[in-house]
Amino acid sequence: MKEMELKTNLGTEIDFNGLAEKEIELTGMIQNLRVLAWGAFLILRTPRYTIQTVIDANNINIPPSELKVESVVKIRGIVKTAKIKDKAISPADHEIHVSHIDVISAPTLEAMPVDTTKKEMNLGLDTKFDLRPLTLRHTRERAIFRIAATICMEFGNYLDSIGFTRINSPKIVFAGAEGGANVFKLEYFERNAFLAQSPQFYKQMMVGVFGRVFEIGPVFRAEEHDTSRHLNEYISLDFEMGFIDSFYDLIQVEANLLRAIIARIAKDCAAEVALLGITLPKLEKVVTVKFSEVHEIIFNEYKKDYRNEKDLAPEEEKLISEYALKNWDTEFLFVTHYPTVKRPFYAMEDPENPEETLSFDLLFRGMEITTGGQRLHLLDTYLTKMKKLGMDPEAFESYLQAFRYGMPPHGGLGLGLERLTAMFCGLANIKEASLFPRDQKRLTP
Repeated sequence: MKEMELKTNLGTEIDFNGLAEKEIELTGMIQNLRVLAWGAFLILRTPRYTIQTVIDANNINIPPSELKVESVVKIRGIVKTAKIKDKAISPADHEIHVSHIDVISAPTLEAMPVDTTKKEMNLGLDTKFDLRPLTLRHTRERAIFRIAATICMEFGNYLDSIGFTRINSPKIVFAGAEGGANVFKLEYFERNAFLAQSPQFYKQMMVGVFGRVFEIGPVFRAEEHDTSRHLNEYISLDFEMGFIDSFYDLIQVEANLLRAIIARIAKDCAAEVALLGITLPKLEKVVTVKFSEVHEIIFNEYKKDYRNEKDLAPEEEKLISEYALKNWDTEFLFVTHYPTVKRPFYAMEDPENPEETLSFDLLFRGMEITTGGQRLHLLDTYLTKMKKLGMDPEAFESYLQAFRYGMPPHGGLGLGLERLTAMFCGLANIKEASLFPRDQKRLTP
């Protein structure tokens, strides 16, 4: 029997100011190596930092020329203050003067198939994704996904702070929550099942348990879209809340949630924001406009006639976003009251106009990043709506069970992580905001 001492200091954050002129030992991977006559600059990639180290060729146990990029090394040296201009290096105000290096492992091949030491890789998307385990090591790629991770973290932190409970719903389901044919079918023992399009049914059920719930998880859409706006698997940030007075309560929560996310990125990802050269948005006011009004604005201002369409075209989303920024001084626009025919069966219709729903999309920099709204909560309205649409209520009995025994007025939304990350980071294609994107052609790596 061996009893281990429990370590409590397992973090990766380093107080470089407190360690100035003191010795430090770090393990990481060589991000870049520039060998000079007097020694070398070695950039060390650690879980949290990309640190500049300085090697004196006359005061080191291994000649710098024998080191290889992407080797795992343990270094020991003295922390020194510095003024580093390279935005890919963080911290920029400290470096380490190395006295000893241990090589733990080294690449088995002489050269990487892609040069991750350059400031820009300048690769086509297919090449970038084919070599994803390697291209993700580039500092700019790491910055994108550090921001994505921060979005996820603050999404949960903020909702937890206002009384939401995190849930984890199944991804193998009996029916598609959104309807339509864009579901992936799979064999589930001796019957058919589907990959979840959203956690919609389950988060509604859980409103009857906790009142306010959220989930972060993958969803699957069998859509034959090969565009810069679509993925067949993406991460959905969902919440559902009960005891609401109207769907505007949801808009209030999302606006404050996004403000918290933006503030967290500014605080925790300042180096990544600077490296990517991006400008974080401000959400200082909440602006809503009705779906029908968007059509009229686009027609009157841009002479584009979409007035008979039941959804917003990508061009409309871009144009109304430009209009909102110019005329209403906002990069976030909530478009409300989408047509009933374009919303799922559980969407609540507007009592004043049953042709419209109490629902909304959130547009950000020309892209729809959120769909949400108030849901039906009375059993009779569900049964009436489902029969009107030719749906068999018995096929949804496990879902309707929650409504047979009482549910509060409620609603919720889904926020696409990749779309939000892409818009924050100025990416032209949301696939670049997915670690390992899945589309019609890609199942690897």
